[in-house]
Amino acid sequence: MSTATNMNEQTDLPSFPGARDGKCPFDPPPVHTDWRQGEGLGRAVWNGSPVWVLTRHEDIRAAMGDPRISADFRRPDFPGWSPRSENEPGIFPRMDDPEHARLRRMLTKDFTVKRAEQLRPHVQEIVDDHLAQMISSGQPADLVHKFALPIPSLVISLMLGVPYSDHAFFQGHSDTVNNDKATPEEKRAAHGALFMYLLDLVGRKEREPGDDLISRLLSEQVAVGELSREEAAMTCIVLLIAGHETTANMIALGTLALLENPDQLARMRDTDDPAVIAKTVEELLRYLTIAQDMVARVATEDLTIGGQLIRAGEGLLVSLPAGNRDTAFLDQPDALDVDRNARGHLAFGYGVHQCLGQSLARVELQIALPTLLRRLPGLRLAIPIEQVKFRHGMATYGVHELPVAW
Repeated sequence: MSTATNMNEQTDLPSFPGARDGKCPFDPPPVHTDWRQGEGLGRAVWNGSPVWVLTRHEDIRAAMGDPRISADFRRPDFPGWSPRSENEPGIFPRMDDPEHARLRRMLTKDFTVKRAEQLRPHVQEIVDDHLAQMISSGQPADLVHKFALPIPSLVISLMLGVPYSDHAFFQGHSDTVNNDKATPEEKRAAHGALFMYLLDLVGRKEREPGDDLISRLLSEQVAVGELSREEAAMTCIVLLIAGHETTANMIALGTLALLENPDQLARMRDTDDPAVIAKTVEELLRYLTIAQDMVARVATEDLTIGGQLIRAGEGLLVSLPAGNRDTAFLDQPDALDVDRNARGHLAFGYGVHQCLGQSLARVELQIALPTLLRRLPGLRLAIPIEQVKFRHGMATYGVHELPVAW
């Protein structure tokens, strides 16, 4: 067993998540592989706080299922800092049960597999429309802003009842909140602007309810005292940011990964078998795992994970990308193989905090990617991959823009 180290000593600790290797932009930082193959856990600094870093698939599952490890970022010993101001309520993904479970249950029926499947025709219509617009605008085109970003943004806006005409506002502030290079003041200002925007929208929905999630929360939860207006607004911030940010980056980065692996691309493009498409999406989720530094935790008691003694009050960061590249999880994890069974991957997290919107994300990816590849069989990068601007320094990995031609 490794012995605990004084986590207040930050000398020579690398920053998390660290730099990726330029040889393959889809691979996690090399230091994560070193940590995974070493003894105990890795150590790094994240948002100014020293943390233990979990990189092994088994250790991640153990930590994310352990009630002695807290997700509540309101705790004074939680690593890093919170983007929310003191007068804003907490958010359910950063709470522990039973509070987390109570708030999550209010949303569950809107994000079930059944509900996501019911949305397929509507999502297909949105994908077809934006693809037609991209084609008509001529080539080269930026796949991010013409296709990947507007599709999930429009879907989540319609679900919540958020006017899509405000997409530039919430996308811009979302980028700031997720930008690791932004200052704490900039992040809090962006988060505060989103909170005030949603709080104002909640007020409008109280006066003029619609057929949307915000209106349902108001009638079923706020009206009976189970949820405050401020909690409803904060909950919707989480759904709005996560609902467009992650899927948009997966569509763009997934397209790039397939373009760089033409034999794998052909498997998705040339099939109409839903099972093959679903398997391809799962492998892309595993291979890319775009959540770089979104899973922070703190130990509430002394415990041991991966042979490492962790003291109560010490912070942990979970590297989901590294866990999905663990050879103990599957063979040849650094290869993109759409024929493999990637079941058990950690792209959506693990345990009670596993991503609420994963069924919707799967449906969007299963429609957007094959539709794009079939409609544009000659799709290709319009610039060398070395010139692609990757989202280094962002909580969610991806590309800032992706010029393509066809």
